[in-house]
Amino acid sequence: MGSPDPFLAAGLASFFLGAVSGLATWKRPATARIVAFAFAVLGSLLLAVASCLALARPSSATWSLPLVTLFQCTVRLDPLSAWFTLTLAILALAVSVYSFGYLRPLERTRNLGALGFFYNALLLGLALVFTAANAFFFLSAWEVMAVSAFCLVAFEHEKAETRSAAVVYLIMSHAGTVMMLAAFLLLAAFAGSTDFASFHLLASKLPPGEQGAVFLLFFAGFGVKAGIVPLHIWLPDAHPVAPSNVSALMSGIVIKCGIYGMARVFFDFFGPPPLWTGTVVLAVGVVTALVGVLYALQEHDLKRLLAYHSIENIGIIVMGFGAALMFRTLGHLNLAAMAIIGALYHTVNHAIFKGLLFLAAGSVVQSVRTRNMEEMGGLIRRMPGTALFFLVGAIAISGLPPLNGFVSEWLTYQALLAGFGTTHSLTRMMFPIAGALLALTAALAAACFVKAFGIPFLALPRSEAAANARETAPEMQYAMALLAAACFVLGLGATWILPVFDPITQQALGVQVSQSLVAHGFALQAGTAQSGTVSPAGIALVFLALVGTAAFLVNRRLRRARVATGPAWDCGLPGLTSDNEYTATAFSKPLRLIFSAFYRPNREIRPEYDVSPYYPSAIRFESGIEPTFEKHIYGPLKDWVFGLSRRMRAIQAGSIHAYLAYIFVTLIVLLLFGVRE
Repeated sequence: MGSPDPFLAAGLASFFLGAVSGLATWKRPATARIVAFAFAVLGSLLLAVASCLALARPSSATWSLPLVTLFQCTVRLDPLSAWFTLTLAILALAVSVYSFGYLRPLERTRNLGALGFFYNALLLGLALVFTAANAFFFLSAWEVMAVSAFCLVAFEHEKAETRSAAVVYLIMSHAGTVMMLAAFLLLAAFAGSTDFASFHLLASKLPPGEQGAVFLLFFAGFGVKAGIVPLHIWLPDAHPVAPSNVSALMSGIVIKCGIYGMARVFFDFFGPPPLWTGTVVLAVGVVTALVGVLYALQEHDLKRLLAYHSIENIGIIVMGFGAALMFRTLGHLNLAAMAIIGALYHTVNHAIFKGLLFLAAGSVVQSVRTRNMEEMGGLIRRMPGTALFFLVGAIAISGLPPLNGFVSEWLTYQALLAGFGTTHSLTRMMFPIAGALLALTAALAAACFVKAFGIPFLALPRSEAAANARETAPEMQYAMALLAAACFVLGLGATWILPVFDPITQQALGVQVSQSLVAHGFALQAGTAQSGTVSPAGIALVFLALVGTAAFLVNRRLRRARVATGPAWDCGLPGLTSDNEYTATAFSKPLRLIFSAFYRPNREIRPEYDVSPYYPSAIRFESGIEPTFEKHIYGPLKDWVFGLSRRMRAIQAGSIHAYLAYIFVTLIVLLLFGVRE
């Protein structure tokens, strides 16, 4: 046991005090908004310091929390944990600052003390999940995180949509916990301990059957929280109905608990695994990324669209893990390290730009009072700051240079391309196929965010609420500016950030590859002889030079020429209105036709009549896509569970004699098994 980390301990204490202050100010919403979230800001800053120090001075020392439990409450801030706690700290800091302004209008209508309690409890649970060094303590922290997130999702519980989404989230979360518990029990049975240190490389020493069971249980259990397909159905329902500050945390860091769990198990508990494990993970990642972006393209609910893009980006991260597992099995440790770096870099990048997008979407929803993009429009003139920050997030999530999303997707893509030459078997075909589908996913994501930015922010307002929209509170702007700046720093400064991953890859694989990924100090390279180089900073400089030159020439020309202004050409019509605008439905229709075999679209045209059926007064058009997973997987599963429950009612006959008979039969069976042993 080592000595406690003072900054980590202080950060955990701040989150705990923030939760307590929420209870103490239960009936004083204004005070609760200030005090509870001030503790969250303080805890985030302290956690960031602890994480940076742990990455700078890697250590594996553990220390115990002063809690009275049946198991050891040990904490360890090793390099892998520190990377995730740093991600948590950055996002929590921005979201907490945002909450000061976002919650001000809710002081008279909502219990902000309860919100502050569960918000800080969520941050505390997340920090303990990332630092727990004991299986049972990890699961306890996991439950704190899950239940706190459930209460935050259900915050507007008077809405039926909110209650339904929260219940689905809770059911799915606990199903994942059951699978993780079973996997931990299997490992503990062989290790004779529940400490993570005793699990190091243990899974690869198990018999093949137990090894495969442990791997699949962990992958599915953590996959539920991460939102991999087909275990994703809770995510697009829960994220939109939560308060927008909570949505940013849910999408940015809560689902990363599943990613952290996969990283811990795949690269700490397992040695070089069987090849099929990496193949399965890579395939699931490809499907998850593609399904997520395809569903996002058809969404007109702004927050639900962002939720589906969380599924897409989780797929990209899981693709990196799958490639790393395959490389590790095949003995290509440098390529495995590059794939891990790409996945973990995309983890923090996604937390930053998706947090930014959800915060910007929250500002829009608070101002316009709707999540439907078809009722927005023209917001760039009324909310210029929010529009700018949303545009930065949209460029980053689309994987366009020079922002952060480009760097991590480029590293993942290069790792997949390099994998083609790693083996002569058909397995190598997985890498170029995955790379091609990753490129398709990125292209579809860019198309989706043309819609997500263009429909709400450009053209004319489509509703009175959009026409009367106003920019949001300064605190909300400051928080979005912080995350937008982080998008630039993580993109332009990638070559200086990559050495941070050396302790992580050293811990996981025993190699350090950051130097081979940096060329001439400012460019990225894939570390192989066939790879090219790219410089996000260089691209930014060229872009600024071109834009600056063009602006100078245009300005010089305009000074010399006489300029006349007039109305926009409207094809001879009396004037352009919102009825002339391109809609989100029309934008996505070509892709709905191209991928009709996946979407199975349906449409309904209903004319309405006042007097004669020959003269309709209105024609209503509705279109939609088939909810494939709900209809073909979860619907039949729910019907089977309910049917089984109805048949089991006969067991509860209400007869004391029947219950005594059940007890007697159970005792006989237990005695028989005891005699055999």
